[in-house]
Amino acid sequence: NGVQRRLADRNGWAKAWDRFMAEPCAPSPKSLKPIPDLAPGKIPSLKNLGIAADHCPERQPGGRKQGLDLLDSFLAGRGMHYRRGMSSPVTGFSQCSRLSPHLAFGSLSMRETAQAVWRRLGELKSDKSPDAKALRASLVSFSGRLHWHCHFMQKLESEPRIEFSNFHRAYDGVRPQEVDPQRLAGWASGETGFPFVDACMRALNATGWMNFRMRAMLMSFASYQLWLPWRPTGLHLARQFTDYEPGIHWSQTQMQSGTTGINTVRVYNPVKQGYDQDPDGAFVRRWVPELEPVPDAFLQEPWKWEGAANLLGKAYPDRIVDHVAAAKEAQSRIYGARRSSSFYAKADEIQEKHGSRKSGLPPTNQRRGRRRAPSSEQLKLELSLDDKN
Repeated sequence: NGVQRRLADRNGWAKAWDRFMAEPCAPSPKSLKPIPDLAPGKIPSLKNLGIAADHCPERQPGGRKQGLDLLDSFLAGRGMHYRRGMSSPVTGFSQCSRLSPHLAFGSLSMRETAQAVWRRLGELKSDKSPDAKALRASLVSFSGRLHWHCHFMQKLESEPRIEFSNFHRAYDGVRPQEVDPQRLAGWASGETGFPFVDACMRALNATGWMNFRMRAMLMSFASYQLWLPWRPTGLHLARQFTDYEPGIHWSQTQMQSGTTGINTVRVYNPVKQGYDQDPDGAFVRRWVPELEPVPDAFLQEPWKWEGAANLLGKAYPDRIVDHVAAAKEAQSRIYGARRSSSFYAKADEIQEKHGSRKSGLPPTNQRRGRRRAPSSEQLKLELSLDDKN
């Protein structure tokens, strides 16, 4: 991968990534010599090792052949609608590359994947057909995300403590140290009373995978509406993801919890996401069959249905929180940590160390130490809730 050890700063990181990925791939061995007199014995079971059974009935299969097949199909045409299809779990399972577990486990290398994408882009350059143009546009976006893959891993290499403590220490103590066990259990099992949230969590628990936007929503919902500390919720997701990659995971966990100090805070509206990403309700109906009697018009908000009293709190849980009120309360708490001028001085230091460099040059220092604490109106614009998310 493109992670650089003991990196002082990010200047030139992107160009170094490109150079490293362009180097020749190591040749695969034609065969492996057997070790004489090797008797490895019987492979131990989970029970022998004292490990609990991992129930994930729809986990995608591993192995190098599976990884190569996925890469080939994505480059051949399956990735044509990648840019449009990646946002929704309805389309994401088939239109995303699904290569992330293979990159995490090493059945595919980042270098061979990047080079395969570059070759395919070269082949498509002269093809002017609409399908070729669509596929090329998607592969350009995908190529950028290969950079992001290592970009986030680099954050953990450069600052290993972010697995355990807030990126920006101004958030220390903002969320409670103790976990509300009822809220954590409801969220982790897909029993929050919010159909789209529950469908996404149940799909993740059953498959080991979820598209990025819905991962972000699950984490955001836990961190804002449920006001849970990000470490316990991050651990649950880490255990569920077949493609768990620590550098990406903990960077994103903090990013979606609003504790980096350098990223726009996004509070996802779980109801709006349901309407936007599952407009006909097919995804919710598959994963939350308890809602079978609910009419389509009320599927994302069953508490508004006239028959809700016979369903909620019985076959399906009632809402664990009022999501609008809870999000507004979370916003007001986040405001406090971001008001002081010292907050932004520290945020600039974090940006200097971890921020991406699109041009390969360091970010401007013109505003360092000169930012004023934002007004309430500025914060309301920065911490958007319902209109965009």
